[in-house]
Amino acid sequence: MLQLIETINNAVNNFIWGVPAMICIFGVGLYLSLRTRFLQIRKFPYAIRTTLGRMFRKRDASDGAITPFQAVCTALAATVGTGNIAGVAGAIAIGGPGAVFWMWVSALLGMCTKFAEVTLAVFYHEKNANGELVGGPMYYIKNGLSKKWHFLAYLFAAFGVLTVFGTGNATQVNTITTAVNSALMNYHVISKDAIPTSNLIQGIIIAVLVALILLGGVKRIAQVTEKLVPFMALFYIVLAIGVILLNLNRIPSVFVSILEGAFRPSAVTGGIVGSMLMSVKKGVSRGIFSNEAGLGTGSIAHACADTKKPVKQGMFGIFEVFTDTIVICTLTALVILCSGTSIIYGQAAGAELTISGFTLTYGNWVSLLTAFAMCCFAFSTILGWGLYGARCIEFLFSERITKYFMAAYALVAILGATANLGLMWSIAETFNGLMAIPNLIALFLLSGKVVELTKEYFSGEGKTR
Repeated sequence: MLQLIETINNAVNNFIWGVPAMICIFGVGLYLSLRTRFLQIRKFPYAIRTTLGRMFRKRDASDGAITPFQAVCTALAATVGTGNIAGVAGAIAIGGPGAVFWMWVSALLGMCTKFAEVTLAVFYHEKNANGELVGGPMYYIKNGLSKKWHFLAYLFAAFGVLTVFGTGNATQVNTITTAVNSALMNYHVISKDAIPTSNLIQGIIIAVLVALILLGGVKRIAQVTEKLVPFMALFYIVLAIGVILLNLNRIPSVFVSILEGAFRPSAVTGGIVGSMLMSVKKGVSRGIFSNEAGLGTGSIAHACADTKKPVKQGMFGIFEVFTDTIVICTLTALVILCSGTSIIYGQAAGAELTISGFTLTYGNWVSLLTAFAMCCFAFSTILGWGLYGARCIEFLFSERITKYFMAAYALVAILGATANLGLMWSIAETFNGLMAIPNLIALFLLSGKVVELTKEYFSGEGKTR
């Protein structure tokens, strides 16, 4: 049965992440970039200045809303996760070093895609029966497009509910248990025989913590993420920069391998990864798994922001993709490629490859710090995706059942800790692709509104920003 599921999933996955998907993702990103005259490049200094400036400005949000800074932290909580550690490692192992280049290209276009998603989500958001601001792809489809396109909103929400249990929860918990067990075994605290018990205990602890935070609503999620995200990101960045500085002499050859591997993978991987398409596929799919540009999920958090300037909040979309992919994913790739750790090309790899890069440079003691970093990354992702799933199920049914959804979502952590999730990673990647389809169609159809709002902001009302 499992073999049949794996065969079906591989067939669907290969179609979704094949040439048509690459054309859609690159195409919509390029189309939006052209229509906004490459806003992500022209206004990049403004985006960084605006986002960093607002991050340090303390303010309270109105009832049922969160501050713009809390919104970006909640969105970053979901994006800066195991995709930055395990996802990048897997992309390099299967797609070669060249996958990193295609990750950069998809991020460059993705900055504009996410800008459009966030801008539309804030512009078309609405208040639910509880007085909370809600929005995202399902709402900008419903409120921005004619009724004949409304089926896309329900498709997105349905795929969203199915995706969160795997992408947002089970795979993240699996990464936490792997990292913790690895560190504990390194110091002989537990043996291999004790791993099932350790996994169960960790799963129960995570489930309880997730339930306590998610059942407190969007404000409690935002309060946790605004403290956790900046700390964990800076912690990981400092740790990674240390590896790069200690292996500085290898950096030029690493960049050569990335650029050469992007167009001639076999020249770098010894023929194991010989397809440029595979390099592009892994770079783009794992990049989107990490930064979510094109998925539309991050905009669900931004729609909760207490702001009357959609375009200004949209700048956070540019900042998020830049931070997540250009900064953190690149640092992970450099840790793997410059540390001298052994990469078996053509074979699946995950967090252990990244951890190996750290331990080869610093020594075994750093495994505790990397395990801690991975736990923070994965836990924050669980919280962010919990909000996304709740909003999707609320759209499909009613806000009255979100509490039950969140309770069920928390319990999935126990399954994620105790089950073998090799297939789950692949299924998660498939559902990510399915979510992207209705969202990309909507972005294409609403591109005119994005251009209109952008022009209005920078030429008129934006003068008083």
